[in-house]
Amino acid sequence: QFVQNKSKLELYDRALSHRILLAPCNTVDDIAASPQLAAREFWIDLDVPAIEASLRHLGPFIKMDESPLKIRRPAPGIGEHNAEILEELGSETEKLSRAPEVKSDVDSPKLPFEGIKVLDFTWVGVGPITIKYLADHGAEVIRVESVGRPDVLRMAPPFKDGTPGINRSQFPASYNTSKLGLGLNMARPEGRKIIRDLIKTWQPDVISESFTPRVMASWGLGYDEVKKLAPDIIYFSTCQQGQTGPHSHYAGFGQLAASMAGYYHVTGWPDREPAAPYGAYSDFINPPNAFAAIVAALEYRRRTGKGQRLDLAQFECAAQYLAPAVMDYMVNGRVIGRRGNADDRFAPHGVYPCANAERKYTGDGPSWLSIAVENQEQWAAFCGVMGDSKLITDVSFSSMELRQENAAELDEKISAWTANRNARETMDKLQAAGVPAGVVQSQADLWEDPQLEHRKFFTWLDHAECGPMPYDGLQFLLSKTPGSLRMPQALIGQHNNVILREKLGMSDDEIGNLVAEGVLEAS
Repeated sequence: QFVQNKSKLELYDRALSHRILLAPCNTVDDIAASPQLAAREFWIDLDVPAIEASLRHLGPFIKMDESPLKIRRPAPGIGEHNAEILEELGSETEKLSRAPEVKSDVDSPKLPFEGIKVLDFTWVGVGPITIKYLADHGAEVIRVESVGRPDVLRMAPPFKDGTPGINRSQFPASYNTSKLGLGLNMARPEGRKIIRDLIKTWQPDVISESFTPRVMASWGLGYDEVKKLAPDIIYFSTCQQGQTGPHSHYAGFGQLAASMAGYYHVTGWPDREPAAPYGAYSDFINPPNAFAAIVAALEYRRRTGKGQRLDLAQFECAAQYLAPAVMDYMVNGRVIGRRGNADDRFAPHGVYPCANAERKYTGDGPSWLSIAVENQEQWAAFCGVMGDSKLITDVSFSSMELRQENAAELDEKISAWTANRNARETMDKLQAAGVPAGVVQSQADLWEDPQLEHRKFFTWLDHAECGPMPYDGLQFLLSKTPGSLRMPQALIGQHNNVILREKLGMSDDEIGNLVAEGVLEAS
């Protein structure tokens, strides 16, 4: 009743002033009118000669103060630059053909980020996943945590054996492999001094944090302060809406960022409320971008000796994946809404019920099959697998446009065909015929997925409290310098003694005093 007579913007303004976790379900025109994006000068206007007009584009997904990303020109027309590319290739051909083969004299190649050191203050999703890419590929990462205010995911299920505990959640475990654990009470000046000493003595290459802008500064560890200790530091910050702008103080989780970035409004059925994608969606789609930016900053520093500040606003980064919808609004004034499974490029395009399936871990249960037909060749192949000679000649479905127009009738026919069929067997037949299809898998189904099994995706590690536990494996595989999950998620403060002895040269007595005084923490 409280919200029924208030607009979403009014509620959002109240949330901002009272620091409440509430976010609007933005449409693409809401995104275009965002005062936060305007204040951060997010939008970029580009002249497009082909249409003799200027178009407003989404800006870069991250702000980098020393080597900023730039949109230098609009998307090219087909073949627009053929001549200059071919001319450039021709001038380089002779030099390339004479280039000597470079052979490494190193017997065992190093991991890609071996020698890189990261002091990691991130928590929850985007930051930990981003830094995990570095850690699993050789970087030495010290993750700073607190027992008094732990990563909220540490208290989120699922827990090992169903028993809650600060070290027993599998949720953050897969996000924090290959990292050392340092437990510090950052409210204490002695805790903050340890961090400053690590910056001066251990000399990390990267500092990463995912708090609202005020937190690191309140500890005397903002970028300007850290830069005095380490002039070439790469300082990566990620939060909901960035380090600047009127809404920069807004704190929230990935569900809220996804809602602000437009995902909730476009997900679901047109006659129902927004369904939203699963989970903290922006936490899952933003890390690859953040990782690429950090790698670019490391390479820039290698070439120039200069560090820099990286400012990733999760709202801005997530909005990039809805760029076609945003551009449709900018160009045509069209605001897309929920369309269920409908797609402009595919028909049929949906998820269809199949016969109950036997499952090793969860028993028998309903199964579903997703099918997407992109062109006439695939449509003919699909009808062939169905064995329905009438369907291929039915004028109601003879073109992509007609199949989209009559999608409800077509979906009924396909559902009747799939209802008593085995989903996986049907998927195999469709794929063999060149038709895109995939079984809708549960979490338990992933354990039986033959492709994941072939790639040995799941990795078992021996956790200090929980014992052997399965972890999600690497998301990309390198042929010459493969990464690995080098250790399980650390307990909070698990490596306090090792870090303080080896990095700062502290004695056992000094470490013991810090424990007694409540500066060092451990779980």
